[in-house]
Amino acid sequence: MNSAQTRRFLLQLAGVASLAGAASLAARAEGGPVAAPAAGPGFASKTPIRIGAAALKVRDIERMTGYYRDVIGLSVLARGAASVTLGTAEGALLTLEPKPGAALEPPTAAGLFHIAFLMPSRRDLARWLVHVARNQTPLTGFADHSVSEAVYLNDPEGNGIEVYADRPAENWRWDNGRVVMGTHRLDVDGILSLTNTGISDYARAPDGLRIGHIHLRVGDVDAGDRFYKDLLGLAPTSRRDTASFLSSGGYHHHLALNTWNSAGAGLRDEASTGLAWFSLMTQKPDLMAAQAERLTGAKLTAAPIAGGFESLDPWGTRVRLLQG
Repeated sequence: MNSAQTRRFLLQLAGVASLAGAASLAARAEGGPVAAPAAGPGFASKTPIRIGAAALKVRDIERMTGYYRDVIGLSVLARGAASVTLGTAEGALLTLEPKPGAALEPPTAAGLFHIAFLMPSRRDLARWLVHVARNQTPLTGFADHSVSEAVYLNDPEGNGIEVYADRPAENWRWDNGRVVMGTHRLDVDGILSLTNTGISDYARAPDGLRIGHIHLRVGDVDAGDRFYKDLLGLAPTSRRDTASFLSSGGYHHHLALNTWNSAGAGLRDEASTGLAWFSLMTQKPDLMAAQAERLTGAKLTAAPIAGGFESLDPWGTRVRLLQG
């Protein structure tokens, strides 16, 4: 399969006829306007606070384990009656918790919008694209977000996934303290030129794979900002009426919040599928102490767990604040 054939096949998997159509789908995934493109590796894991891991409640543990192993390339690190943990040689990234018979969390509820897996390089993204093309994995969109290049898909139970590679941070543009992000046509041919499209050599995820950011559905963006910005200490990097993007240390975003489908949503149903928890990591004990103090000062729970503590956002999403 040559580069042009691979590109055509990827568009077929996304159900569109052109890269412009794929960008339109991605605009709905990220909420940004479709426009002409503006004008390496990011540092998502080198900031004072970063995303650690996430957990999903799933109905079919075997099918979901196979999906994240075969499509994303994660390795099974541990398996027990209560969970399956997947990741790379560098550590755990995703835990699956079996909930047979559970109702699927509706897309209008607060909860997970997508988990974003950050490839260590653009070439790794290229290798992964060849992998999904050859395995006929359905995709939902492609986009150039100016700071990154992204591909979207859903797992078998409807949880959103983004797989992306950052552009070098020195090439990001900032305007009055806000990073310039958009949703533009992805240069699939340019990405595929970095690898041999005639073979698939993506047997497993590269060790440098991380969860670069978590994107959440929330009931109210201002309430989300009060929790994640004012109490947990993330800084705003971009803001719209219906979405907020926050980060630590000048990354484009470690966390996104939107109300595109979930405006006015109340507490999540603990018995349904979807995001069980995600973790924010830091190597700075003073940051964790400040987070805990602000949470307790706001009369919110900061329950001790191994390595840190856990709290609930306004919609019942569990957030683990861990040292490491």
